[in-house]
Amino acid sequence: MKILVAVKRVIDYNVQIRVKDDNSGIVTENVKMSTNPPDDNAIEEAVKIKEAGKATEIVAITIGDDKAQETVRKALAVGADRGIHVKAEGIIEPLAVSKILKAVVEKEKPDLVFMGKQAIDDDCNQTGQMLAALLNWPQATFASKIEIKDKSLEVTREVDEGLETIEVNVPAIVTCDLRLNEPRYASLPNIMKAKKKPLDQMSATDLGIDTKPRIEQIKVEEPPKRKAGIKVANVAELVNKLKNEAKVI
Repeated sequence: MKILVAVKRVIDYNVQIRVKDDNSGIVTENVKMSTNPPDDNAIEEAVKIKEAGKATEIVAITIGDDKAQETVRKALAVGADRGIHVKAEGIIEPLAVSKILKAVVEKEKPDLVFMGKQAIDDDCNQTGQMLAALLNWPQATFASKIEIKDKSLEVTREVDEGLETIEVNVPAIVTCDLRLNEPRYASLPNIMKAKKKPLDQMSATDLGIDTKPRIEQIKVEEPPKRKAGIKVANVAELVNKLKNEAKVI
């Protein structure tokens, strides 16, 4: 079984996001970047499946500029066997990402495609679903538990009502939730070994994919600052304000 895992380079979740002075976007210069957290869960699950003897190869893929290679190298250090870097500049929307992944899937012919449930930068939660539609493959999104069977997967999904368990045939697309597992840290020896693992490079143009955005970003601004609260002297004053000012009772 071959597993293709898509990983994305995003601003680290510990970083305080800042908007550019001209409101044209987010400040990314000299900002710490890291792998999208749910993508770490996707890599970890693929590695665990291989360690259990149920997968033979893990291929990590990322899409982005030259610096995006760091994300693939981290995946290689954690346990992926080889990497693919599809070079593309600027903002790559989910549909373009899905089309690129489709082209790679048709070339690599994996049995499973893992990725995070959504990216923490654009928060779209669309790529996995779009890829499943383009390939006409079954999908299991928001996976918090995965069990490999002969030619199918039993996946426990996190839904609004609680947990839902489904069974999908292989090949399939799986988007991973943060509660699926606990990602391991890459050790220094494995980081050094990852530098020698194969990393194929290609461009979106080579694959014949148009990455031009379909959505125009007009303005980016911070949400309004929350107003300070007030203290009341007693319950009667609180009830009066809730009734006459907030009008919630």
